[in-house]
Amino acid sequence: MLKVDNINVYYGAIHAVKGVSFEVNEGEIVTLIGANGAGKSTVLRAVSGLMRSKTGDVSFMDKSIATIAPHKIVVQGLAHVPEGRRIFLRMTVQENLEMGAYTQPRGQQEEMEKVFELFPRLLERRRQIAGTLSGGEQQMLAMGRALMSRPKLLMLDEPSMGLAPILVEQIFSIIETMNRAGTTILLVEQNAQMALSVADRAYVLETGTITLTGPGRELLKSDEVRSAYLGG
Repeated sequence: MLKVDNINVYYGAIHAVKGVSFEVNEGEIVTLIGANGAGKSTVLRAVSGLMRSKTGDVSFMDKSIATIAPHKIVVQGLAHVPEGRRIFLRMTVQENLEMGAYTQPRGQQEEMEKVFELFPRLLERRRQIAGTLSGGEQQMLAMGRALMSRPKLLMLDEPSMGLAPILVEQIFSIIETMNRAGTTILLVEQNAQMALSVADRAYVLETGTITLTGPGRELLKSDEVRSAYLGG
């Protein structure tokens, strides 16, 4: 479904992503794990068109999207929930969800009902100003807003950041539910334990380079991964 081939991304003179290649197959949960500053978020930004690679290609559903504008990539079925959520703080929950459906002029109500079924808390808060929500509720809203575009592939950047452990478990349970309902997921996470426990496959990113890859549960048992990311 997604193929990233030899991308190199720079911030000015800083070489942030170095020759990264990976793929995501339909129906999978694939995770990128790594320390802070490893280049994980930059990879997602390059895939969704927010940054450009100097080399290589990014293809989605067998079509190159490396030079396509971000809003047109969303139309093709790829949605990106950025780090920090980036919800519209002064709008209501419902207005945020409606903004997520701007590529879907028809069937908005049907999609919204699906989002409320997945996130009952958002239904309770639908008329509340988004900036007054808790951190966990804001993360649910960011994910729900992305789902309103009916993505084939959903990219999630640090969905557990800043959340209490009980909410982290809830968010990951929802990620698995979304995946079972047919959404392919590319997940960037610092919480390696949770990410690897739900992922079909994983890639380890270190200083902009992929150093390790394998099934999520196998990497969970890897001594190298345990010592670097799991504190064991």
